[in-house]
Amino acid sequence: MEIHFGWQNIVFMVALGVAIHFFSRSFKKIWRNIKLGKDIQRNDRSSERWGIMARVAMGQTKMVKRRYVAGFFHVLIYAGFILINIEVAEILIDGILGTHRIFAEPLGPVYDAAIHFFEILAVLVIVACVVFLWRRNVNVVDRFKDLKGWPKKDGNYILIIELVLMLALLTLGAAEANMDSMNHNGWVISGLLAPIFSGFSQETLHVIERAAWWFHIIGILLFLNYLPFSKHFHIIMAFPNVWYSKLEPKGQFSNNPAVKKEVEMMMDPNADPFAADAGGEETEEPDRFGAKDVTDLNWVQLMNAYSCTECGRCTASCPANITGKKLSPRKIMMDTRDRLEEVGQNIDANGGEFKDDGKSLLDDYITREELWACTTCNACTEACPVNIDPMGIIVDMRRYLVMEESSASSQINTMMTNIENNAAPWAYAQADRANWINE
Repeated sequence: MEIHFGWQNIVFMVALGVAIHFFSRSFKKIWRNIKLGKDIQRNDRSSERWGIMARVAMGQTKMVKRRYVAGFFHVLIYAGFILINIEVAEILIDGILGTHRIFAEPLGPVYDAAIHFFEILAVLVIVACVVFLWRRNVNVVDRFKDLKGWPKKDGNYILIIELVLMLALLTLGAAEANMDSMNHNGWVISGLLAPIFSGFSQETLHVIERAAWWFHIIGILLFLNYLPFSKHFHIIMAFPNVWYSKLEPKGQFSNNPAVKKEVEMMMDPNADPFAADAGGEETEEPDRFGAKDVTDLNWVQLMNAYSCTECGRCTASCPANITGKKLSPRKIMMDTRDRLEEVGQNIDANGGEFKDDGKSLLDDYITREELWACTTCNACTEACPVNIDPMGIIVDMRRYLVMEESSASSQINTMMTNIENNAAPWAYAQADRANWINE
């Protein structure tokens, strides 16, 4: 192992430091935005959470559920991203120390076998990217047809970037296979591509090899800083998002503590509603019931928004959407993220304080028609490959409409009136509730 430290290593470390600095700054802003949400405790049952993360986030089990073709190719890209990062780690060490393929000598045949595998995987990633570009732009899958503007471009940009980075990796190996200073004749794929550069001089081959090396690693650093502005930030957020998944039954709603306290007091004949005042304590004003804006949601729901892959599996599974209703669970998550980004930019522009902009998630981003179209069946949550819960946001916004604005639909108001008066959703006297037994 020879170390040749020079100006290129200094340039590399500067580029690496700049990339890490800007990514860290972007990540801090996103995490600040997430923490604008209300606190919620999701640290219980840690062993169960680790198991779910291993299966869903790392094992990609929900990706291959039903949609086998898309799931298979996504797993290829995911595996390529994870495993080829091992080679990226080697490139980082080489860039800092001035070495070249530092793992090759100590690992020997194991290293060659690993590179063979990585190159095959790189080709499979290229094939997967081409297939996905075809499905997004030529033979467009139904769940991608409503993606317009930036969401559509973003998906294409990522696929093209991944494709180009894999080609640079293979070009690097193909150039090396023709260089006298290298100790190999080309690995399985780069060996097949080696004849492309067979007529070049050693100096030219060295330039091509260095150019491919720099292109690949600088491309990865730029890609890292592109992620916070892309829906592909889920590459990072999927793991904590799955870990903090809701473990209770999907149909179990959470109680509002303030409402629960009032109901318990009403049900207790010995309770003194003025006890707090009599003791000289100030009665704490309850929080807003439900959610009108993103800051009324909890921080896990806001993390859900940043973890959304925009794959559309939730919307494709939604019975309301399938029957022509306006509701799209994917749009709910995208709207939540867009509003949260707007709130974050407002805070940045006003010295760390939010200045009321007259907007809210309700009405300005998500319409009431969308909210009331939801059947609360949880199909969207079940379909999501990273355990996002769009229905939780919908239910919290409905709570605001009902409890703060008394703005439920006429059918729901009738049902609630019947429950209040008759202890049943139907409009007949309590004495008649058991009449069905006689039929």
